[in-house]
Amino acid sequence: MIRLTRLTLIRGSKPLLEAADLTLNPGEKVGLIGANGAGKSSLFALLRNELHADAGEVDFPAAWRIAHVAQETPALERSALDYAIDGDTTLRRLEAELAEAEAAHDGLRSGALHAALQDADAYTARARAEQLLTGLGFSNAQMAQPVAGFSGGWRMRLNLAQALMCPSDLLLLDEPTNHLDLDAILWLEDWLKRYPGTLIVISHDRDFLDGVVNVVAHIDAGKLKRYTGNYSSFERQRAANLALSQAAYGKQQRERAHLQSFIDRFKAKATKAKQAQSRMKMLAKMEELAPIHAAAPFSFEFGEPERAPNPLLVLEAVRAGYGDKTVLAGIDLTLQASQRIGLLGVNGAGKSTLIKTLVGDLAPLAGKLVTGKGLAIGYFAQHQLEMLRPDESPLWHLARLAPTAREQDLRNFLGGFNFPGDMASAAIAPFSGGEKARLALALIVWQRPNLLLLDEPTNHLDLETREALTVALAQFEGTLILVSHDRHLLRATTDEFMIVADCGLQAFDGDLDDYRDWLFRTKLGQAKPARAETAAPAAAPDRKEQKRQEAEQRQRLSAQRKPIETRIRRLEEQMARLNGRKAEVEAILSDGDIYAEARKEELKQLMFEQAALARDLEQLENEWMEQQEALEAIGQPS
Repeated sequence: MIRLTRLTLIRGSKPLLEAADLTLNPGEKVGLIGANGAGKSSLFALLRNELHADAGEVDFPAAWRIAHVAQETPALERSALDYAIDGDTTLRRLEAELAEAEAAHDGLRSGALHAALQDADAYTARARAEQLLTGLGFSNAQMAQPVAGFSGGWRMRLNLAQALMCPSDLLLLDEPTNHLDLDAILWLEDWLKRYPGTLIVISHDRDFLDGVVNVVAHIDAGKLKRYTGNYSSFERQRAANLALSQAAYGKQQRERAHLQSFIDRFKAKATKAKQAQSRMKMLAKMEELAPIHAAAPFSFEFGEPERAPNPLLVLEAVRAGYGDKTVLAGIDLTLQASQRIGLLGVNGAGKSTLIKTLVGDLAPLAGKLVTGKGLAIGYFAQHQLEMLRPDESPLWHLARLAPTAREQDLRNFLGGFNFPGDMASAAIAPFSGGEKARLALALIVWQRPNLLLLDEPTNHLDLETREALTVALAQFEGTLILVSHDRHLLRATTDEFMIVADCGLQAFDGDLDDYRDWLFRTKLGQAKPARAETAAPAAAPDRKEQKRQEAEQRQRLSAQRKPIETRIRRLEEQMARLNGRKAEVEAILSDGDIYAEARKEELKQLMFEQAALARDLEQLENEWMEQQEALEAIGQPS
């Protein structure tokens, strides 16, 4: 059992946790969530004994073996397979001791060590490591390659393999899906479900959390709160708790105001002094509830694209690759306006190669690519973050795209992507990966593309920004091709899937569950209950028709919602403007100078304006409520 009692954790001058309590039971699979900077990684460091609590206690069995993913990978000449086996430190220690005993011709010690190695499953270690690396996307050839030959993302996969190889009672995983493709995530999810120890995982992938965890620990306002269930269950429970807390806060504020009013009116009257004193004591004893400061939902939207050609582009017998290396061959694709395609395929199959060919970064090695007149592509890929100028600001990057735009318009736009004030004009060098990804998305949105090509857009994005991107893409009126390991994003924004496999591209007549089954049967070598009888996933005969109907329904709902949402935004802008002016008027009226005889006419005008503002605000608020009810009646696009 892990028990945190009155735990206080401070980094620098910032308190992350203050008198926080949490209990986790052995074998539970826990999702640790909270805003960026809330203290999730620091709590991991505390559990690994790399940090010490500033107050309170952290208690769990001293004999527990803890495994975690190393953040650094030395450039070793050691093979990937041997590096993965190194994760089992007990096995490596016993092997070293055996080598010493045999060198010393100590037969008794050697016999004992052979027995210990058998107990440590030493003789299955190689097969277990190969299975881990296969699941994480390594080919047999790659397993023999030196660690130094792998890129940063692949080295992180090797570190993950080491952590999974290590026999452990507590497994700590910090964003384990960040460097994985969908196929590796599905495999990891399956592996973690069968992990017998206690798991604590930090992740921004809601489908992954839903599939793995049965407890959520939420860091909020310096406290830890435990929720039973997966991430979706947590969202429902937290929403209900927030509503109850807000209602309790509102009720208490009314009670406090009532008590204070009585005290103010009667504390000077002898006949009421006793009652006033009594109410003062009640007010002092009343534990003041904190107002609810739920984080404002981050949102943005793609502007309506310029008119698009149809078809947008055509590939005819295209062969794609790099130099002399062919990755894809015989590719035929006609991309029609308003298509929404999710691109599937195991790691290395060629999804990114296809996207780069479509965008023009790679010229076809053979065949023909024809683009329609007026095609405007918005392209997102991880390497584009490296093309951002670290010494320049978000404002500078946007001004390059819009040299004639007013600076205030650019600042307003960037503010909508959470780059307010000084942040908009600060150099992006210290920005996090998530902030840089958000800037890259902002630059795409500004250009109003009619075709979006997105290659893993959610890497480094937090849950709130992922959800905002999901909503924006669901309402995007252009054409979309999406590569993503985020299943929630794929389900919510695409209408059809295509699969890149065996050097080709073809329609995938199934959903993500079908893809999972196909993956485990054909690529990962683990038998899974099949949902279809054929070797490749086959959909029910009416699946395409069902998807078409779902897409039409989603488009109908979006069309119905859009004018209402636009009106709500306009109302909110008007209310903000009137509230601003109302505050100015009330500030002037609270100044005693306004009541001077010489300003009598000005006072009269201000009082008239105050009444008019209150009346107009009431009308706007009533209409805002009506529009919200109308929006709720329509429902969300599924």
